[in-house]
Amino acid sequence: MPTYQAQIYVTLRPSVLDPAGTAVRSGLHHMGFETVDQVRIGKYIELTVAADSKDQAHQQLDQMCDQLLTNPVIENYRFDLQTQTSAQVPV
Repeated sequence: MPTYQAQIYVTLRPSVLDPAGTAVRSGLHHMGFETVDQVRIGKYIELTVAADSKDQAHQQLDQMCDQLLTNPVIENYRFDLQTQTSAQVPV
């Protein structure tokens, strides 16, 4: 069964306030980086999944994100999915 590598990017929905992003923006301004206008904090997740096809892997990842990896009420997600070659398999 082929293995697929996914890189998942999770961000807050634009309508959701981001206090962590606001704090980082403030810190950057205090450090002299006044040109920073907006900061949004998110999550990055990597995982591998075995599936019969890329479409099946895509469907599984959608379910994982909707049910566990994200909070669909306040977060959006997207992911990149590649077929994992034997050279990419961690030892």
